[in-house]
Amino acid sequence: MIRARAFEVPCRIAVEQSEAHFHAHVELAGNLSVEPGDKVRVHGEPIRVAFGESAVFERTATVVRAGPLLRGWMRLVAYLGLTELYEVSFNPGSLR
Repeated sequence: MIRARAFEVPCRIAVEQSEAHFHAHVELAGNLSVEPGDKVRVHGEPIRVAFGESAVFERTATVVRAGPLLRGWMRLVAYLGLTELYEVSFNPGSLR
């Protein structure tokens, strides 16, 4: 069995909660890319930002890379799930 590769990396978390924006973005150090099936766990206390504020936090994250089988499975499941987003019909009169 192929073991998953796990490692820790510094990360930056940008959080904003306002009328215009409501988001939390995590950037891994070194511009690491996250591929299908990979897992990222950010360590530390829960983050709370009051309404109308934004904040940036420095934390550590553990990245667990997916093996080739899991990565392939995730890509297949994502592709098949994509078919739920569109409808194809060959019935006359369906386009109006």
